[in-house]
Amino acid sequence: MPGPPPGPGVTPPFAAPPTEGRTMRLWLGLGVAGLAVLLCCGGGVAAVVGLTVSGVEAINEQAQVVAGDYFEAVSNQEFDKAYDFLCDAAQRRESPREFEQRVAEEPEIDSFRIGEVTATNDLIVPVGVTYTSGSRDNLRVRLTQDTRTGALEVCDIT
Repeated sequence: MPGPPPGPGVTPPFAAPPTEGRTMRLWLGLGVAGLAVLLCCGGGVAAVVGLTVSGVEAINEQAQVVAGDYFEAVSNQEFDKAYDFLCDAAQRRESPREFEQRVAEEPEIDSFRIGEVTATNDLIVPVGVTYTSGSRDNLRVRLTQDTRTGALEVCDIT
């Protein structure tokens, strides 16, 4: 079988690949891929930062609630309820009866204000207390986490 005749006007057996715009499409594709990678990594970093901030806020809120509930129970003379907010170590130091006797002898709480949590090795919640006598005190409540339940508990008040 004879091949195509040589010369002008002859159709080649296949179309030649286009050469114009090839490098532009390559750089456009690389730019879009780079943008996608940047968005994914940036979104991941933003998610980690967001989770960290919301976790700190959740711990701060939980610590304030536990300290507030403890002082509310003490000020209402619900000593059994207040005793339940104590950590295991504090409950080993004194029985519910001893706790009730000790707290009942302390000045009666009129009002209290819970401050912002500071976290070092322990969670410390400052509490401003006003007693029925009119005197005031600034207490520091040390909280620990119960390893079984994950809840925060009052371990020490100074």
